[in-house]
Amino acid sequence: MTKIFIVEDDAAIVKQLTSALEEYTMVAVQNFRSVRQEIESEAPDLILMDITLPYFNGFYWTTEIRRKATTPIIFLSSADDEMNQVMAMNMGADDYVTKPFSVELLKAKINALLRRTYSFSQAQLTFNGFVLEGTELKKGTAKVELTPTEAKLLRILFEHPNQTVAKDTLLGRLWESDEYMDANALQVNIARMRRKLSALGFDHIGTVRGVGYVLA
Repeated sequence: MTKIFIVEDDAAIVKQLTSALEEYTMVAVQNFRSVRQEIESEAPDLILMDITLPYFNGFYWTTEIRRKATTPIIFLSSADDEMNQVMAMNMGADDYVTKPFSVELLKAKINALLRRTYSFSQAQLTFNGFVLEGTELKKGTAKVELTPTEAKLLRILFEHPNQTVAKDTLLGRLWESDEYMDANALQVNIARMRRKLSALGFDHIGTVRGVGYVLA
């Protein structure tokens, strides 16, 4: 059964999530000083992360988790301003839900994220000497590890080299329905991925203003 790990210090919300998401195995953090270690031990399929936590905030723990793992992360936070949402995405989050939240919307986001994380193709694709396989982009012995969302996004571009891929097309392929994720989140994911790939000397993702992106 799919396992979801909750990083939330409000016991009422933990209880609400555990009850509402009964189709999953739900595990909540026990020690807020060792969030990363508990996640490594539990090996969940998805993480629900609050921002305001004891000792260290959710941004810190997301950065720590991303040092070793690409487990999908959805932020749950009462902070509904754009700055916090962009910061969460830049730190490595895959989605962001504001409190109070609709359980049905959260379920839809969880299911869409799990689908795109664990169902995308692992087959090798190549472009200009770069090899994309699973969640890794490699050139020679050097490689960069991507989050599942970033890997899916790059795979779509690899499947259409030298062609402009519209934002709506990317959103439709990534999130099944663009009502669950907006163009701003797509832009943040592209920017984050470009920064990662630059370490490998990969600079082939162009922006077609107002339309979409192109691998060239």
